[in-house]
Amino acid sequence: MKDILNFADVWGQKVFGCPIFAGQFAAKVGILLCVLLTLAIGVTAQETTLRAHADLNRNGHRLKDASQVVVWLTPIGTPVDPPKQTDIPRLVQRDKAFHPSLVVIPVGGKVEFPNEDPFFHNVFSLYDGKRFDLGLYESGSTRFVQFDKPGVSFIFCNIHVEMNAVVIAVNTPYYAISNVRGELSLPNVPPGRYQVQVFHASVTPEALRELTREVTIAPGETSLGTFNLTETAIELAHKNKYGRDYDRPDPDSPAYARPQ
Repeated sequence: MKDILNFADVWGQKVFGCPIFAGQFAAKVGILLCVLLTLAIGVTAQETTLRAHADLNRNGHRLKDASQVVVWLTPIGTPVDPPKQTDIPRLVQRDKAFHPSLVVIPVGGKVEFPNEDPFFHNVFSLYDGKRFDLGLYESGSTRFVQFDKPGVSFIFCNIHVEMNAVVIAVNTPYYAISNVRGELSLPNVPPGRYQVQVFHASVTPEALRELTREVTIAPGETSLGTFNLTETAIELAHKNKYGRDYDRPDPDSPAYARPQ
């Protein structure tokens, strides 16, 4: 309080040039600053880091690797802006695979799709989430896609059926991806009502929908509990971008040729 009043007194004298007016000004400004500071500290103090745990099971056995589980909280009744994107993540195409296979971004964010294979790729997504078709592009080139609405986008290549990835665009700053031990940490979550959503690429959409629920985070609460997920061995079946089965790979096809 004393430091705030001293600051206000010095600033007041510079403005008014009179110690009397400056003193009155300093007192009022000092009180105002203290009130604002108290309110700011109170709001910050209410925010908490929520921790959760994900258990992945297959055929009744707990898996050692529980990574790549995404949990996000969407406020109910009090909309919040997603964080501004500071870095553009890259889904690199290499060895007929996407690296990494999972990316979470705020709504409105972009993802880069560089081709580092010695042949063509055709990245597309025509299912839930963002719909796009980047067309054929050669080794060493890249493309960008903006994900302008919330949702889960399944990413494929129109040439190589084995290639798949997921981009999740969330309309909230409160999300986390689990590590190998299944641990998740969601920082700076204020008290309130939220919709909890969970995703893992090897869990069926029906099972994931059952995990969606409403929760109320009370002041000082620090745990979201444990999410139990059952992994399946079923890969996401998909057609090519024309809605047909994939052609058999042809080594003589121009799609596999190294650009000259």
